[in-house]
Parts: sequence; C-alpha cells; structure tokens
Amino acid sequence: MAATNYSSISELHPNLFHTKVVGIIIGKTDIKSFPDRKNVGVDRFTFGFTVKDSPDFFMNVSAWGNDNYIHGLSQSFTIGDIVIIDNPLVVSKDAEKEERFCPTTPSPYRLMLAESHSKVSLCTDVDTSDSLLPLFYMPIKDSRDFYSLGDILANGQNLEGSFINILAAVKATGDMKLFRKSDGSQGQRLEVKLFDDLVSSFPLICWDKEVILLIQTSVSKGTVIFIADTKINFDRFRNGMTATVNSKTIITVNPDTQEAGMLCRYAREMFESGALDQDDVPENVLAESITDAYTISQLKNKGQESSEASYGITYCFISKLDLDATVSKVIKTRCAKCKFQVEEGVQYCANQLCPGRGQAFSSTVGFDLLMDLTDHTGTLHSCTLKSPVAEAMLGCTTQQFTHMTDNERSAMKWKFLLERCRTCVKILPSTRTKSGFLAVVLACLPADSDEVKQFMSTLLQAARVPRFKPQMGCSESATQMLK
Repeated sequence: MAATNYSSISELHPNLFHTKVVGIIIGKTDIKSFPDRKNVGVDRFTFGFTVKDSPDFFMNVSAWGNDNYIHGLSQSFTIGDIVIIDNPLVVSKDAEKEERFCPTTPSPYRLMLAESHSKVSLCTDVDTSDSLLPLFYMPIKDSRDFYSLGDILANGQNLEGSFINILAAVKATGDMKLFRKSDGSQGQRLEVKLFDDLVSSFPLICWDKEVILLIQTSVSKGTVIFIADTKINFDRFRNGMTATVNSKTIITVNPDTQEAGMLCRYAREMFESGALDQDDVPENVLAESITDAYTISQLKNKGQESSEASYGITYCFISKLDLDATVSKVIKTRCAKCKFQVEEGVQYCANQLCPGRGQAFSSTVGFDLLMDLTDHTGTLHSCTLKSPVAEAMLGCTTQQFTHMTDNERSAMKWKFLLERCRTCVKILPSTRTKSGFLAVVLACLPADSDEVKQFMSTLLQAARVPRFKPQMGCSESATQMLK
C-alpha cells in the first residue's frame, strides 16, 4: 500500500472519517481496568500508546473495550513496531488529563480505538517501514533541552515532583523484581543505573511492563538514552534524588543527536578503561557491613548468575600477589576527574571527553594491582586490589613502597602468599572479562582460626546427606539398625 493513502498526523481533525494512519510506536502504557458504570459487576479495560509519523508530529492513542479485545490488541504490537491504525476516532484532547497522564504532543487531538470500528495491524510494506524507522531515534523534545545528572544533583530537592528531560548513558540494569500490589495484582519494578560525564551513578526506576521490556530488549551497558518527561523525587531511604518513568515518559534509545554522540563516545571510553567498574560508595563502609561467608566456587556462581553487584566474605589463601613487579605496575596515577590512567608527572589528561578539560589538572596516586584468591573449591583470578584497601592490607603507603628495595618488596610478598585470610569481596558484572564478572577486594586481614572452624563446620553440615534411605515398607527395627 502506498504511503500516500495514509492520513498524516499533522492533518488529522475530528471532521475526518475513515482515516488510516501509519506510524512507529514510541511509547506504550500497561493495561488498566475500571468498573463499567453502565454494567454493574463488569470491568472495562484500557491502555494507551503514542505513534509518530514525522520528525515533528506524534499523537496519543487510547483503546477501550472488554478484557479479550484490549489484551489481544496490546499483545499484537510493542514499542518500536510500525503499525497501521485503521478508522480511529479523532477527538479533542482533555487538556487536564492529557497533561497529567499522557506524553505531551503537538497535536490538539488524540485518537480513540473501539472494537466495533477500529483496527490496528503491523505494517508489512518495507519501503514505508524503512522511511519511518529513523523516527524512533529522534527525541520528542529539543535535543538540547535536558538536565545533566550533575544539574539534578546540584538542584537537589528544588526539583522535587518536577517532570524533566535527561540525557544519560546506562551503567547497569538490575533484575526485574516482582511484588504483590494492595489490590492483589502483580506488580514489577526495574532499576537502571545511569551515568554521564559528571555523575558516575544515578537511579532510574521503571514500573510498567512495556518500559521494562524496552529496557531489557534494547538497552545494554553504555547505551545512551534520552528520557523525556521523567519525574524527579527525593528518596529519603537513599538520601538522594531519583528519576521515575511514568505514563508521560517517552524513552528514546540511541538518540540520533550530536549531544548523544558525544556522550556515547565518552561512555565507551569509560567502560574500556574500567573506570566504571568501581561504585562511588565508600568501600570501607561496605566491608564492615558484609556478614555472609562463601567459598570461592559460590562467589564465582554469584558473579555468573547475577546482573547486580554481590558481596561476600571468603576464608582463602592468597595464591598470587605481584608486589615484586615494577613499581609502575603496582602503583598507578589516574586523572582525579575521569579516573583515566595517566603517565606519572604529566600535567594533563589524555581523555578527550574528560569533564575536567580546561580546568586545573589534578591526579591521584595509589596501589592498583591484581591478586588471586584460592580455597579448596577453586581460584578467583585477577581480583582488583586498590588504595586505600591495599595500604591497609600491606601496612605501608605508596611513598614508603617506592623507597623499598627489591628484596624488601619480595619479602613483603611472601609474608602474604599462602596465608589464610578473611577477605571481603565485591563481585561486579563486567563485559571486559572472560568470566563475565570482576572481583574487587574490599578488605583483607589474617583469618581468625575460630571463625574459619565455624565456617568449615557450617559447610560440612550443609554437605552432609544420609548414606542410605530406607525404602517404603521397611520395618521399624531395620530402620533403627540403619541409623
């Protein structure tokens, strides 16, 4: 079917009949139900979506009907699909409701669908689909009209309850959590950690299935997203600001804008450098709060199975610690702004996207080395050990270490090798390692013998199983003998 047979969104008005609109779905809400005022005991069902057919024009669509019709219609397409809407009703907006609950659109009208006269189908015309697909990567707001994460933190609670636009990159996506709502229905929640060139971690909360599906299928680490009309709140539990996706929000994945392109390059360099593998949470506080103990094998399983950071204590031996390598491999200098490694004595950062460019250069110097941890279940290779944890473990500063002789560094190495330690470890998902995770040492001290005995005793009890299980019909006396 030729594109000229469709009515453009910019030309729609209530006096048009038998219209046919083609466009790409850029937003969609979950299904809701309401009691039918005309039929007591019967529910009506509804959901909405937003369709776009040109760079400047898009329109909200609402569908109403019975359970089967609405669920069937909703399941027939998702965000990113190109659809043909046949014979919708063009009606004027209810300005108050539209402003509160729907994406802000340039049209004074909206579309309504009903089972008796409207139809929605996927577009199968390749030329039409190819012409509309680029619209999916165009934000619905001016590409320069957004808050950086730094702006949000700077404004703080002054933004409480505001709807703003955000341009940010994805640092990590959590697992979807299911819960039971007060009305007995099932709810879901997904948290996405965002970052940009000013802030290393900022939470975005998603509640709707449709948005969660978009995140899970179209977003990965480093993906840049433009979030139009997200709600900003102060989270008292976190003691910080959060962003929440709501029915007004439209998320554009990989937006085709100059600002997004710059942030995408920055995000790629940050991940490649490993600068984002560390959270901005004080590690000494985390170490003190960790109480669960695991074997090395169990820690590996947690790293491979979880998409979020995991923490644990392990009683193990240090099987590798290259303290006698060259000083430049043990102690490293990094830019204080972006954490990129720089040469010692250099007075500038080589990172072209460093947020500190044009400002006075400052750097940090610290231990930055790898160690292997081993117990009876296996070895955790290449665990990251950095200052200040390394300084506390080794009992010396970087300056003291640089003045040691080779023999003194070797002696320090053998002081720790093959010694049983109580090690607090953080396991982070990582695409840069073959294992799929990165292990970070948060604390490492000589192990208390009583703690080790208690831990081993717990493992033995968990592993103990009966050698023989009596069969059905076995006499009581025989069972006692087997015991």
